[in-house]
Amino acid sequence: MDHDLIVIGAGPGGYIAAIRAAQLGMSVACIDAWSRADGRPAPGGTCTNVGCIPSKAMLQSSEHYEHAGHALAEHGVEVSGVKLDLDRMLARKSKVVEQNNDGILYLFKKNKVRFVHGQASLAARVDGGFEVAVSGAEPTSLRARQVIIATGSRPRALPGVPFDEQRILSNSGALSLSKVPARMGIVGAGVIGLEMGSVWRRLGAKVTVLEALPDFLGAADAQVAKEALKQFGRQGLDIQLGVKIAEVKPAARSGPVRISYTDSKGAECKLEVDALMVSIGRVPHTEGLGLDKVGLQLDERGFIPVDGDCRTEVAGIWAIGDVVRGPMLAHKAEEEGVAVAERLAGQKPHVDFNTVPWVIYTSPEIAWVGQTEQALKAAGRACKVGSFPFLANGRARALGDTTGFVKILSDAATDEILGVHIIGPLASELVAEAAVAMEFKASAEDIARICHAHPTLSEAMKEAALATDGRALNF
Repeated sequence: MDHDLIVIGAGPGGYIAAIRAAQLGMSVACIDAWSRADGRPAPGGTCTNVGCIPSKAMLQSSEHYEHAGHALAEHGVEVSGVKLDLDRMLARKSKVVEQNNDGILYLFKKNKVRFVHGQASLAARVDGGFEVAVSGAEPTSLRARQVIIATGSRPRALPGVPFDEQRILSNSGALSLSKVPARMGIVGAGVIGLEMGSVWRRLGAKVTVLEALPDFLGAADAQVAKEALKQFGRQGLDIQLGVKIAEVKPAARSGPVRISYTDSKGAECKLEVDALMVSIGRVPHTEGLGLDKVGLQLDERGFIPVDGDCRTEVAGIWAIGDVVRGPMLAHKAEEEGVAVAERLAGQKPHVDFNTVPWVIYTSPEIAWVGQTEQALKAAGRACKVGSFPFLANGRARALGDTTGFVKILSDAATDEILGVHIIGPLASELVAEAAVAMEFKASAEDIARICHAHPTLSEAMKEAALATDGRALNF
């Protein structure tokens, strides 16, 4: 055999799995087809190239632009003649992406992972393992005892409306518009739609978001979702819920995109936009993998079936990340990648989906881990609720961002923390404390008794924990 393990895909799950397996003494090859504009390898998958990383770069840049134009004066910083240089902003985004690409290549070299640039497909079962064919500039084939499939996902298009990445955009096209559209439409009020809608609204677009579901952010805590909808409306995002799209018709050449839809009251509506982003979810990316060559079948939703340990029905083949069940999150894929590598080494790791945090990097940021209040009520589980507003937090006042709150749910009998929900400044960072607490089965009282530095945003977590027992000190 050429290797102990071949990992197909170098996104967050794949490259982390490859590195961890190499750390554990395995001979590892990782195959990935992503390329930069000049043809050089671009490991990191969707997350690094057209997802998590570039979107955060654009969110940060657009937030700076908005602050310069509207928010710095109250800090005593007078700015005039603020201008947008979109080309430079996009160039910075691309630089950040390339730094991450190069960082992964460096990590492969450091950990002695063999990286192969090309499109991988399972070719055959062989004695003691599998053969994987690689097409590309330098076609080859490799053999290994074990294979991890980590090929991620791709954006779902509206039926009959393919992406052209000029006017009908996926997340990829929405990150690379050459000019700010005067009018932008977004189909889908999920994480990606809200983040990219925030970017282009800040840069000057009039943004309309059309969401099919009647409830906003149904996966989030209802109280958080209600606050988020209010704040996004104040910012200028026009979010319409309960919408049914009837037709999407791009005009000839460079004209507008015309959308016909029915609103939540049944009224027929029309919308014209200069660019339409479709963000209605993602589907597993399994095309061309040659699954049939080794006897693997997809389930009815297009996922690769696995057990709780990420084993497929074919012994020796594993699958992780977006191609399997569970949340489509980069950090979930990473944890599964580490876990599979450690299982191959004879260890017994565990991944708990209930303590996987969720984050939306809008302003305000939204983050949560664990159960929502509505889910606990539906399950008949009695809980205590404690919340604390950032309006009463000294650090938030100093930052000039007092929107939102921290909300903690704990078991009514045992006080074990069941869920933590945050909307407000740096929620993405604050949620880590909640995830750690829940992994250790901590109680709200545990967090309430821990000394938090003053003044910090994290004090809102302590105060929310105190509030579950009706004894918040600063509100």
